[in-house]
This record gives sequence, C-alpha cells and structure tokens, in this order.
Amino acid sequence: MAKGNDQRVLAQNKKAGHDYFIEETIEAGIVLQGTEIKSIRNGKVQLRDAFIRIRNNEAWISNMHVSPYEQGNRFNHDPLRARKLLLHKKQINQLVGKTKEEGFSIIPLKMYVKNGYAKVLIGVAKGKKKYDKREDLKKKEHKREMERAFKAKQQY
Repeated sequence: MAKGNDQRVLAQNKKAGHDYFIEETIEAGIVLQGTEIKSIRNGKVQLRDAFIRIRNNEAWISNMHVSPYEQGNRFNHDPLRARKLLLHKKQINQLVGKTKEEGFSIIPLKMYVKNGYAKVLIGVAKGKKKYDKREDLKKKEHKREMERAFKAKQQY
C-alpha cells in the first residue's frame, strides 16, 4: 500500500462520547507485531472496552481486540494483548498529571491509518453521571426535533 496523505478511520469508540466528557485529545502511534497491521487495515479492531494505563513511564493500551489475520498461520498474535503506545515523555507526564486528578481516565477514541502508520487518538476524559447522560439525550432529541421542523418548513 502506497503511503499518501490518507487518514482512514478504522475503529471508533462511540460509547466514549456517551460515558465521558472528553477534556483533551492526543494522537499516539502504536507498536504492533507481525500480522496485526494487516488485520487492523481490514478493520478487524474493537476499541469498546479498551483503556490506557501508564506503567514504568510508558503508555499501554489494554483490552483492545484485534482479530487474528485470516491468512496468517502460526505467526498470528494474541487478540487481547497489551500494546505499547508511542508518545513523547512530555505527553506521558501530562497524562500522568491529569489522571492523578479525581475522576479522570485515559481512553482510546479512534484508530486510523495515517501515512501508512496505525495511529490511536486517545482522550483524557472525566466520567459522566447518570443525570449528565440523560441531559445529553434530551439535548440530542431537542436538536433532532428542531432539524425536522426546519426541514418540514423548507419543503413548503
């Protein structure tokens, strides 16, 4: 595959926007083994239950499911293994500082291929309470009703 200025979203954590307030986002590279990149390019990756931990001044993504490559044989990988994220030390220190505050987590938001390399968009997020989620649903429903009314008025 030729390297270009493409940016194709392969996986997205849609539940993150519902469960968290996203405060800040950072793009990170990811260390992959063998056939993992082929499987990721085919879109066989899930970020739903994934989370990021900082261990020994390194960022690791855990619980991200990358399906084994179909044409791979004994060189396939473990689907749920922890994978290292490539970040600068300054970025890792910022993440550590944010997560020491009460209620902040680091979660993956998107996975995409940029210039031939797999990238993960990670977010520093604060968990929503149940009433916050209900409020967001009310706002979305109200916005939909307004758009429907506007569209109906446009047709006449």
